[in-house]
Amino acid sequence: MTTTGPTTLGGAPNESATTSPGGDAPSEAEADVLTGLHDVSPEDLARLHGRLAARAAEEDLLDVAFRTLESPVGELLLAATPAGLLRVAFDVEGHDAVLDRIALTVSPRILHAPHRLDVVAHELDEYFAGRRRSFDVPLDLRLTAGFRREVLDHLTDVAYGRTVTYTELATASGRPRAVRAAATACATNPVPLVVPCHRVLRADGTLGGYLGGLDAKRTLLELERAA
Repeated sequence: MTTTGPTTLGGAPNESATTSPGGDAPSEAEADVLTGLHDVSPEDLARLHGRLAARAAEEDLLDVAFRTLESPVGELLLAATPAGLLRVAFDVEGHDAVLDRIALTVSPRILHAPHRLDVVAHELDEYFAGRRRSFDVPLDLRLTAGFRREVLDHLTDVAYGRTVTYTELATASGRPRAVRAAATACATNPVPLVVPCHRVLRADGTLGGYLGGLDAKRTLLELERAA
């Protein structure tokens, strides 16, 4: 089996890179196509992607839309299904890894479609600016279940600027002895920020853990105290 070398930087392509698999030089038509690819601008690609996203939505081919959002706690990945917000992921989680898991557990029909998450992004921007204290977007909580889901339901009752302990959260969820399970529910919360697991502390008042890291948790708590 023969291999072909890469195009050289700053110079002419290697001979093997300019021949067809059969060893012949590319035809004039093939050369025109290859030349045209280099003429596509980022704006053209963006417009093409927008049309593809719109077509996928029209034909019900899009199960999960995603976008990113810059924030005071780093770049966030937002993913949503037609049912609602599915995932908010911090950059420390690895956005590609998060999307891979969504493809395996929800659907592989995922597309970068920022406009589908404009409302979520706008509400998060308002939150970080201190102008929003709760979220109105629908949620798709299929990535959690059982007691963890019950804990998330009670997390939404923890008001902006307030905190509770893991023990108090377990008690409110109906299982006062399940403190560790309540902590796990917070640690695996698929939609942090919107469902405010950052407002849960240890019994001694220390931060405990947080999916986005302790610096992010500290930033969020300080933001709410200052508002």
